[in-house]
Amino acid sequence: MPDTPSVTAPVILGDEPGSFPHGVLAERHPAVVRQVRDAFPFDPERLRALDALLASCADGVVEPLPADADPTGRDRDRWARWGMDAYAGRSWYDVPWLWAESHFYRRLLDAVGYFGPGAWQGVDPFRPAKLAELDAPETDEELAALDGLDELSAEERTRALLHGSLWGNRADLGFRLSDRGAGPEGAVDALVADDSDTLWSLLPAPGTGPTGPTGRGPATLCLVADNAGRELVPDLLLVSHLLAEGRVDGAVLHVKPYPYYVSDATPTDVLDALRRLAAAGGAAAAHGERLWTALTDGRVTVRAHPFSCAPLPYADMPDDLREDFAAATVTVLKGDLNYRRLVGDRWWPPTTSFAQVTAYFPGPVAALRTLKSDVVTGLDAKTEAALEASGERRWRTSGTHALIQVRR
Repeated sequence: MPDTPSVTAPVILGDEPGSFPHGVLAERHPAVVRQVRDAFPFDPERLRALDALLASCADGVVEPLPADADPTGRDRDRWARWGMDAYAGRSWYDVPWLWAESHFYRRLLDAVGYFGPGAWQGVDPFRPAKLAELDAPETDEELAALDGLDELSAEERTRALLHGSLWGNRADLGFRLSDRGAGPEGAVDALVADDSDTLWSLLPAPGTGPTGPTGRGPATLCLVADNAGRELVPDLLLVSHLLAEGRVDGAVLHVKPYPYYVSDATPTDVLDALRRLAAAGGAAAAHGERLWTALTDGRVTVRAHPFSCAPLPYADMPDDLREDFAAATVTVLKGDLNYRRLVGDRWWPPTTSFAQVTAYFPGPVAALRTLKSDVVTGLDAKTEAALEASGERRWRTSGTHALIQVRR
């Protein structure tokens, strides 16, 4: 087993009415089932399965995967290792929230017949929503903004693209290059932690050559993606920019092996995003061409490890994934779910050391995350006090604040 943090905190459950996790289980999950049900002309068998899952969300319990859920048996074995024996028969609300959420999405794929056999095998139930977002006019506006980045200095371009990746579908905030996303005088900055200077210190500066300032050899970025569509595009743009600037020699993009958490990126979503860049013209198309070439010559690789859909923290990652992360110059984990898995989905005091709770990670690690759930670490006491005093009751979950945290 990997080293675990020397301090701990209670695991977040969904059993408290009125809490954010309880609301996700009681309201969001049923809404997701209804949206998927309405998005496709499913046959009666699939509709019955979705209705059964909807009823289970209301007052049911965790159930093992059905016998036909995985023809190979490998996924059933994984879920047995991931805690199924311990949690089967218990209420969705009485098991760790991270586990319950993950199992819900795996059950949803069973309900729609994703793993087959049958006509719906391999059909992403979230694809219509993903494509609609990718084709939205707002995406055109954001991609057009890339044409103006050439007027900025190299440092400003890098900062803009980093913030574009950080804020995802609010990427325009990065392009506006506002002052760290600060609000009115006296308000709390939107960016509540900013270790971006530390992040850049881990990579060679532009023009220093392939070995960088440390002489450790080629620099490799490992980027663990979060959402597809308008949030994946800025991630790809950041990778493209770092390749063009010579700050990385190669990149490994980790995505989900199958649809997950509605909008999480899969290999198919990567292809959709690349095609969207190519169709946009201008600077966006140049980025798309650079990434396409980098994929074909091996400088960029896409990986979809089964553990990417595990209901567990990264502290429990298997050895082969540890080796992958250990080989990277730095691993950047995007988004809220990856943050929960990185630090552990627990009720940490916000001033808990980010470095301490990520000490197990097998190499330098960075988190780019907008706050959309309760867990948070690494804030200084002044920032925590200002957030608590701001009157913004849901600052942990509203997505109005973000952080860039790095452990060397």
